[in-house]
Amino acid sequence: MFRNALSAVTRPALQQSRTVTTLSAGFPKVTQKLPTKYGGVYTVTLIPGDGIGGEITDSVKEIFEHVNAPIEWEQYDVSGVSSSGEELFKQAMQSLKRNRVGLKGILFTPISQTGHISWNVAMRQQLDIYASVVMCKSLPGFPTRHSNVDFAIIRENTEGEYSGLEHQSYPGVVESLKVSTRAKAERIARFAFDFALKNNRKKVTCVHKANIMKLGDGLFLNTFRRVAEEYKSAGIESNDMIIDNTSMQLVAKPGQFDVMVMPNLYGAIISNIGAALVGGPGIVPGCNIGRDYAVFEPGCRHVASDIMGTNRANPTAMILSAAMLLRHLGLDNIANNITSATFDVINAGEVRTADMGGAATTSEFTSAIIKKL
Repeated sequence: MFRNALSAVTRPALQQSRTVTTLSAGFPKVTQKLPTKYGGVYTVTLIPGDGIGGEITDSVKEIFEHVNAPIEWEQYDVSGVSSSGEELFKQAMQSLKRNRVGLKGILFTPISQTGHISWNVAMRQQLDIYASVVMCKSLPGFPTRHSNVDFAIIRENTEGEYSGLEHQSYPGVVESLKVSTRAKAERIARFAFDFALKNNRKKVTCVHKANIMKLGDGLFLNTFRRVAEEYKSAGIESNDMIIDNTSMQLVAKPGQFDVMVMPNLYGAIISNIGAALVGGPGIVPGCNIGRDYAVFEPGCRHVASDIMGTNRANPTAMILSAAMLLRHLGLDNIANNITSATFDVINAGEVRTADMGGAATTSEFTSAIIKKL
């Protein structure tokens, strides 16, 4: 069971300045110990994923081994490239339900109508890991067009356009259902405000398209506004913004955003914009949180098949996601050491992968982090 984020807040902590990295952000933690093996070693499900997933999860395993992190992996090499891996996917799901925590890369989803459904989406729906959290923050020593970017994207993970309910009502006419419920809108809104409270953030912005989708997005927006009233006394500001204007405002003035909460599809779009603002998909960590389970993965969900097997991938996003996993298990000291070493390497500027303007391989970047530990 996950501790309610608000009840876990201590008032004095709200007065402290925000830490250098929002990767120390508070997420709901377990109230009962997760299943462990003898010696206090946590068993964590590992799904490397497709594309560069195997290479960047290998980086995590090397680093964890070096610092003697008390983690034992249950690895499942699930692939979304073909539907023949469905049985292995089911085994991985049983492992996640047993261990209640996992680290995963991105699984490929075919575009073809004959292809299987997205296993990434199926995982979120079956485990009800309803809150996707993506951290977009400028990195010291790695300047981009905008400086001091620091916001969190909270995305509803289980409904909206991703409900998977489509049918052809007449040849050449397809109807896709966007499912919106008050219960899930309220759940994600409360998660966003609780997250803001626990992490000393001051404002929550609701992203929507209620001017056009007056019922569906109108329900999401009105629910958000009702929940926002309950947090005024805690000093949390709120506002709302239409999705198309949000996209423009992000690339023009990203500093105006602090915590952003939105339905599923908008979250997929905004996460990519946020990643581009701070340096690309290789550096943005993320996680998916529910009442009973937590799965950590890069915040910008790209398979990157074009560089698969070339040893050129940037493992930063996966390493920082793994550090978030360690904090979730209460292993804060190890997590802090890994994140500090990672930022030190980036800040020094001597060892960087191609996406950051360098020529280092994935292996060289990983070795540089290990040397800093």
